Amino acid sequence: MSNITTIIPAIRHIEVSGFDVFYREAGRTDAPTILLLHGFPTSSIMFNHLIPILAMTYHVLAPDLPGFGFTGVPSNYSHTFETITDVIDQWLHALNINQYAVYIFDYSAPIGLRLALRQPSAITAIISQNGNAYNEGLGAFWDPIATYWASGSQADRDAIRFLLTFNITRSQYVDGTQDIAKLDPARWWLDWTLMNNQPDNGNVQLDLFYDYRTNVALYPKFQEYFRQSQVPLLAVWGAKDIIFVPSGATAFKRDLSDAEIHFLDSGHFTLISNIDEMVRYILPFLAKTLGHSCSSHH
Repeated sequence: MSNITTIIPAIRHIEVSGFDVFYREAGRTDAPTILLLHGFPTSSIMFNHLIPILAMTYHVLAPDLPGFGFTGVPSNYSHTFETITDVIDQWLHALNINQYAVYIFDYSAPIGLRLALRQPSAITAIISQNGNAYNEGLGAFWDPIATYWASGSQADRDAIRFLLTFNITRSQYVDGTQDIAKLDPARWWLDWTLMNNQPDNGNVQLDLFYDYRTNVALYPKFQEYFRQSQVPLLAVWGAKDIIFVPSGATAFKRDLSDAEIHFLDSGHFTLISNIDEMVRYILPFLAKTLGHSCSSHH
């Protein structure tokens, strides 16, 4: 078993092409690496309970994506999913990480999958928590955003600005959650505060909503990657998520017949509301896939 100091995440920064990438790291560096990628509107803080659990067996890395959390971004940076992927790709190279299992959620699904397209051999396994790669996984939440994709107009951009409000940030945690009393309100307060703390972050987020159309265009490529790689995949999905709906999870079976798919009685932030259940699926999946368990450290 790792000693206690290695399972508490260390807070780190590294300079990558003008970015001050903030990340959390825990576990033994000689163990298989698990890359945890957060979604909108949060940061690597979403993993602060999962990291110590995984770090007892694995090497765990969780960065804040550019435009989120505490990662510093140069002023002339153009926020797209491709440029975010570039930064994470360069950050992995700077840390000399060549192989890893990746946890994808929400916005980070297309980022993790773009990384997989660039270097399929680097990905040892995928855990998808409401991390979508199929058209049928897009819920009604996306309708006003799709209207903006089609027009590109300022009016349609302004019409989705409500998605950046405090109430919508909170609703992503509470909607579909069985027991709201279990949720720590610091989660959505921190997300919302950080989103409003970075200069012009509102426009950054609207740029990313608009750019999400490029991910949808890549869905066929992601699906082809699944078919060709037959990468081990675990999907643990909040059945009541209205952003990425359950049919996005069942769709994995079309391309990955061995995909393991589970639905929990939860909403979008399943990891936050139902971490105990999540871990009961994640740990056996990783042990089976990475062939690595606690006992191998003795």
